[in-house]
Amino acid sequence: MNSFDDAWELICTYCKSKITDVAYNTWISRIKPVNLDFDSNTAYLSVPNDFHRQTIARCYIPLLNEAFEAIFDTKFNIDLKTEEKQPEPVEKKPASDDISDENYEYTFETFIVGSSNKFAHAACLAVATNPSKAYNPLFLYGNSGLGKTHLLHAIGNEIKKNDPSKIICYIKGDDFTNELIESLRLAKMAEFRHKYRQADILLVDDVQFIGGKESTQEEFFHTFNALYEAKKQIVLTSDRPPKEIKTLDDRLRSRFEQDLIADIQPPDLETRIAIIKRKAELVDIELSNDVCEYIASKIKANIRQLEGTVKKLKAKSLLNNEKPTISSAQEVISDILNNDVPPEVTVERIIEEVARSYGVSADEIRSQKNRSANISNARHIAIYITREMTTLPMVSIGKEFGDRHYSTIIYTISKVQKMMEKDQKIKELIEDTIKNIRDR
Repeated sequence: MNSFDDAWELICTYCKSKITDVAYNTWISRIKPVNLDFDSNTAYLSVPNDFHRQTIARCYIPLLNEAFEAIFDTKFNIDLKTEEKQPEPVEKKPASDDISDENYEYTFETFIVGSSNKFAHAACLAVATNPSKAYNPLFLYGNSGLGKTHLLHAIGNEIKKNDPSKIICYIKGDDFTNELIESLRLAKMAEFRHKYRQADILLVDDVQFIGGKESTQEEFFHTFNALYEAKKQIVLTSDRPPKEIKTLDDRLRSRFEQDLIADIQPPDLETRIAIIKRKAELVDIELSNDVCEYIASKIKANIRQLEGTVKKLKAKSLLNNEKPTISSAQEVISDILNNDVPPEVTVERIIEEVARSYGVSADEIRSQKNRSANISNARHIAIYITREMTTLPMVSIGKEFGDRHYSTIIYTISKVQKMMEKDQKIKELIEDTIKNIRDR
């Protein structure tokens, strides 16, 4: 495995924590690592076109510099190269390409099984071996970083290996919403429905993000029914069981609960050590038993942090030309835990999530002019959540929402509080929205 690729994953994670999802997906996610020259301390990166290169150079070089320094503890020069434009393929396989070689690590062979996940692992293996005949739907839940996404991709990769003709569609819950909104805007709902309803295997990650979004849930309900009735396999993951997704439609909840629900718990010490050793093998780094045990004793509840620690130890080892020690592991763990602190909740993040829930745009929520009932409700809830989740004073909140007077903000917050007291559904929508914002 290319060590720069490993380090680049950490750099991308760092950048993603500092900017919005839209900015990250538009600009940073499309950069490819090419080479890392330690003699000249230069990082060579590839971008799709000259416009992309100019935008990165103008807006994101300071962020990339900061990320490289955070990962390697030294400064690097950024050298951006432009890719030659590749011709579009005449015909593209739909959905099945979503389980791509980028996820080649996500297999059952690389998943470490322990007491905390053996039931979920067995269920996933049964589904991959016998799609639509073992458990359908299969619903996995557990906290972030415990391996749900790994198992989801492992199912897809195993089915694809056994039967390449299967159409496998992987999607995240919030991306399903975004695609739906874009398809409605462009009047391409027929293509949208065809994409998902022709799938043999539908894998949905973080399905909790469709909760509270009426149009999304309506469309997902019909997609689910179409696939289920056609005896196609459906696998869903969430950070909580269906009964705890308060804003989920009852009809969807009942379908999610109609077959097997499996949870994943944090791994025990032995499993954590096994995960560390397996990851060390994958990135080709030798770790002593003492170092493995030290890492496992310090990081107890998040597999991504364990793997991130090993990757960063590999990068440091490459940079300093020395074997990892407990001392260097201690430094890396400190960085990992500090960097893993959730980014500060911004008004922009709040507005984006509320906009998705209500099927409106962020600009409409901020606007002074648009006063339609749906947009006004979304705006009021966004204002209330901003007050709940940030330390901004009323005057500043007013400026964020179309330069409204602080007295209007106070009135709006009071109005939403009364609505929550009278209407349990509104209360649950707001609570779920707050949870979704925190979990991003």
